[in-house]
Amino acid sequence: MLVHPRSDRRLAVEHWLLSTLSEPGRARAQWQEYGAALLPLGTLFSAVRIPARLVVALTASTEASELDDFLDQALDGGPVIRDPHHSRYYALVPAGMPATWRQAVDDWRTVDVDCLGRDSYLGVPPVSAVECNPPTHAPYWSVPMSSPGMLCAPLTVARLIAAGRHLLGEGLDA
Repeated sequence: MLVHPRSDRRLAVEHWLLSTLSEPGRARAQWQEYGAALLPLGTLFSAVRIPARLVVALTASTEASELDDFLDQALDGGPVIRDPHHSRYYALVPAGMPATWRQAVDDWRTVDVDCLGRDSYLGVPPVSAVECNPPTHAPYWSVPMSSPGMLCAPLTVARLIAAGRHLLGEGLDA
């Protein structure tokens, strides 16, 4: 069994993320200057935007580390970016999810959940940003990407959203 050090996996993830761009150097500069780089969605991956209140409802906690641990377990280690400034999480999912889950995505909008794909961009933090920094409100990896291409399973994300909707008591069909 071949074991890769964490630094090698992070570098591989960084290269995979940057492969969405024709000029990866620009993203590296954005990481340095802004703490996040705008990456296009819909080619290698898409993202499901989940409001923090939905995750808080599922955990009954507002502690960043507890919310991060919960998402890690609930999404089976699938990668999640947290944007503390806008109180949102972004679960990274396969690129085709916005099209294949269209009906569910329409239903999720009642709780401010959206699935972002083609023609959308996401502020992605550097792979080294794995902890909340309250003074800056900078985005970080709530659940770091374990290796290139390892994304959240759409059904697992859908179950998380359904459970949150149920607890919030919003958007339920009669």
